[in-house]
Formats: sequence, C-alpha cells, structure tokens
Amino acid sequence: MSDLFVELTAPNGVKYSQPRGLFINNEFVKSKSGETITTINPSDETEITSVYAAGPEDVDIAVAAARKAFKDPSWRDMDSTARGELLYRFAELIEKHRETLATIETWDNGKAYSVSLSEDLGEVIGAIKYYAGYADKIHGQVINTSPKKLAYTLREPLGVCGQIIPWNFPLAMAAWKLGPALCTGNTIVMKAAEQTPLSLLYLGTLVKEAGFPPGVINFINGEGRKAGAALAQHLGVDKIAFTGSTATGKEIMKMAAVNMKNITLETGGKSPLLIFDDADLDQAVKWAHIGIMYNQGQVCTATSRILVQEGVYDNFVSAFKEHVAQTSVVGDPFKDDTFQGPQVTKAQFERVLSYVESGKSEGATLVAGGEAFKNVGGKGFFIAPTIFSDVKDHMKIYREEVFGPFVVISSFKTEEEAVERANDTSYGLGAAVFTENITKGHRVARDIEAGMVWINSSNDSDIRVPFGGVKQSGIGRELGEAGLEAYTNKKAVHVNLGTKL
Repeated sequence: MSDLFVELTAPNGVKYSQPRGLFINNEFVKSKSGETITTINPSDETEITSVYAAGPEDVDIAVAAARKAFKDPSWRDMDSTARGELLYRFAELIEKHRETLATIETWDNGKAYSVSLSEDLGEVIGAIKYYAGYADKIHGQVINTSPKKLAYTLREPLGVCGQIIPWNFPLAMAAWKLGPALCTGNTIVMKAAEQTPLSLLYLGTLVKEAGFPPGVINFINGEGRKAGAALAQHLGVDKIAFTGSTATGKEIMKMAAVNMKNITLETGGKSPLLIFDDADLDQAVKWAHIGIMYNQGQVCTATSRILVQEGVYDNFVSAFKEHVAQTSVVGDPFKDDTFQGPQVTKAQFERVLSYVESGKSEGATLVAGGEAFKNVGGKGFFIAPTIFSDVKDHMKIYREEVFGPFVVISSFKTEEEAVERANDTSYGLGAAVFTENITKGHRVARDIEAGMVWINSSNDSDIRVPFGGVKQSGIGRELGEAGLEAYTNKKAVHVNLGTKL
C-alpha cells in the first residue's frame, strides 16, 4: 500500500486504513509541496500519524475539480430524487462505518467515545438523511402580477462552496455543511482543522463508495493560514462557510471580499444562562452542567456565564459544585464511565489554564478545579472542571470565551438587571433561561440578544431547527430549512405574455 494510506490500530483495538492524502476528484493525492502536518493523541501526547498538507497550488487543483464537477451534467442535471437517494446512501455508509469513524474522532480529538459513537455520529447520519429528504423539495414559486406577465422564481445552487470546519466537532460540523450544499446541487472544497484531520479523510473513502461523481466533494488538510486563506480568497470559489473563532471569522470576511463571496459564519460565544428564584433548581443544576462541561467545554454555544438570582445563588453554587464533582468524570476517553476527556491540543490546554490565573488575580472565588488533571497516566491535556463564583462583569473570565471546562457564576437581583448583563457582550450566539413562570420565560427569551434561546434547557440543539448567532457570533443560519437558504440563489424569471411596445 502506498504512503497515501497507513494501517493504524486505535487505543480501543480498532484496526483500519487511514488515508493521509488530499481527497480531490475522488482520489487521494499527495500535496504538491510534499509538506505534512502531524496529528497528536491529546490523551497521551503521542503522535498518531502525519497527513499531507495543502498549499495554494493544491487548493487551485481542488477548486478546479469542483468547478468542473459543478458544470458536468452527471451532477448538474442529476434528477433531484436521485440526488436525495445518493445522499441517503452516503448516510447509510456512514452508519455502516460508525464505530470506525467514532474511534477516529475520539483518538484525534479527545472526546468521550460514548459521545462520538451515539451523539456525534448520530447527528452526522441524521443531518445527511434530513437534507437527503429535501433534495426533491426545493422549488421556486409563481408570483401573480398581471395577465400579461408570468413571473416565477428558481432556486439555483451557488456553485463551488469552500467550507472550513473546526476541531471541536469535525464530523458533525462537516455534515451540517455537506448536507444542505449537496442537496441543493453545489460542489464542495472542505478544509479540515489542522488539529483533527483524520476523520474527514476517512469520510472521503465513503464519498467515493457512495457514488458521488468525481470533484463534487473534495477534502483537503492544511494550516488555516495557508490552505484556509487560499480557499477564502480564491476567485473560483462562490461561497465560504466557516465555523470557528470570531477573530478568524473576521479574517475570512476580509479575504472573501475579494470577489464578494456569499458567506456563512458561525463564530464565538460567551453565552449566558439565567436562573431565576422560581426555577426548578435541580434541573437548572443538571442542564447548567451539560451546558458548559459537555465536550470538554469546547462548544461554541456553551453557556459559560451563569447568572443566578440572589435568592437561590448560594444553594445553586453548592449544588452545582457537588453535581460537577459527581458527574464530570475525567479520564481516558475510551473508557465507558468517562464524561470529560482531554482538551484538543497543548495550546488549548495552556489557554484554559491561563484564564485560571486571570480569574485568581482579578479576585474571583475559585470553587473547584483550576488545575491540570494528572490522574490519567500523568500525560495528556486534561484539566479539572473549573468553577469560579463571585465573578464581576469587568473580569476577563466573564467577558472572554475560554473554550474549556470553565464556568463563571454571578448573582443578580432583578429580571431587568439579568437581561442587561446577559446582553452586555460582543457575542450573541446562545442563551438559556430557567424559570417555572412561562410568561417570564418567553419575555426574557425575546429580550435577550442571541440567535438561539433555550427555556429550561441548555444546548439541546436539533438538526431541524435553525442554528446561528447575532452580533459577533456570526452571519447566516445552518440546519433546518433555513440551512438551504445559505446554499441557493433565487433567480427571478419574467415572461412577457402580451405587453407590446
């Protein structure tokens, strides 16, 4: 076997063939420069393998393949029901390879295998099937004007879509973008995060097996500053969809402006979770834990600012500390009882610990954690779940996105104060509200500046419901029917039925 594939055995004993190349035109190829990037197992800091890293020349080749495929009748003129069946076949192949994909995701990313297998892969399969069902239900409309004109609209694909996915949910974020783009007839060049390239490359083997024409789906690896930048500013790309940090999203916007690309951005967040005196405190504790500690806290919508009404503040802090201690079992992500694995990289590990020092120096109260977790063989990027209370609004840990198992808690007196402080942020991705007063719940949901609000839950998103933010948390929406709008143009056609000059 060529060096484009390497035979690997994962920590859980799964053996498989890992692609190392760039997936272009339904084939794995070396990068033109021959440069590679090494991916690390965050659980023990050992090297898993290296993969070829794309540069601008490779991006040119991938974009050209996608453009050719977009114009080819085998894809452009495919019957819409047949396109849906192709996507459904792709989803079935993912289901067939579910255990291998979940293994790769956990090995490369560090998330608990139980989560990768049941939740992440469930979402991947569900999203592809959901959009498979939409493939033959995308249509325009006839607009009544006068007897002398027939006016109608067509929903047309945008063209070649550049898609840049993050490292926290590699396969899930890929599915969120692949589904709507493909069911509407676009072609794709997708760049994996350089920290977690392996699962997307394995997915490439299933793209070919499913029967997609060459060039419809292309996967590249590479550094954001090289491959990502080349994709964002490429004149042959019609759209860029990006999930990642707000700072990088702003850079993507600037680069995409070169040819005024259509853009969808899903960026950072510092989402508030409001708990009122009348809330079901037991449920608030449990949802608040999921809202911040799930996926090692590496979730863009994580409800990382908890605001608690002063009447239940002390009780909540005490109960929350106890629940985190009991539930957030830190350990080997391949073990069944592990809730929290390692942070994805050493850089992320060090970033979270730097915020611990910031919180201490600014005078917040460290309730729990605040240190590296060393009880998993002494290696790996593990952090003890960290809770700060008595946090003030001016503190760095209150205002900046940490992206780790790290939460800040503060008290409030009135509903007006809670809403004002919840909105005092440059972000606006998600928010959660806990109250047994349904009128209050709806009222606060309307007043909070966020793309999504959960009432009496946190972060239980759904592939059928739009996902996205306001302010500096992004532009556009993914998922649900709204996700289709990001990948189609509405063309208006005017037919003169009798107006003579």
